[in-house]
Amino acid sequence: MRSMKSFAFVLSIVWLSLYSTPKLYAEEETLAEDGPGISVPSLGNLHIPSIRAPHAPYNSVPPTSGPHTHNVAQWGVYRQQVPDELQVHNLEDGGVMVQYDCSDCKDLVKKLEALVRSYYKKAKAEEKKTGRRSKYQYIIVGPYKNIGKKIALTAWGKIDKFDEFDEARIRRFIEAYVGIDHHPR
Repeated sequence: MRSMKSFAFVLSIVWLSLYSTPKLYAEEETLAEDGPGISVPSLGNLHIPSIRAPHAPYNSVPPTSGPHTHNVAQWGVYRQQVPDELQVHNLEDGGVMVQYDCSDCKDLVKKLEALVRSYYKKAKAEEKKTGRRSKYQYIIVGPYKNIGKKIALTAWGKIDKFDEFDEARIRRFIEAYVGIDHHPR
């Protein structure tokens, strides 16, 4: 009887390791039917105590869901990479990350930052008119190492990566996902 329990325990551990380990999405997957980019399976909304706390690996680079801190990164323009565990909470709050990975791309960075700043201007105009916070404040632009392309756009459960600046593509992504809250109800 004891050996049967041991066997069942080992079998359950093997099953869990095979079927519960997050797998990286395939970039070749079809585009999401419900919007721009590629859908990435959700890893949930688990809160962890700090960015250094151990947690399950993310299933995309940059991440699109999963373990994150209670804190968020301030919305805006960054010169250094925002930790994944902060980014994910920003995405959960309805944010969009516009990130780049290139060593000598000052022109690209200027274009991306200018595009994001145009949303901040739009937000200020909306806020002045309505007196409420605009969804267009929920955008971060900054570097991210080893994303596999020059540009990566992320929102909760969505990702889009490409090498050439494409303003229309970036705007479509932002407009589709910015401001959508993903907290469990």
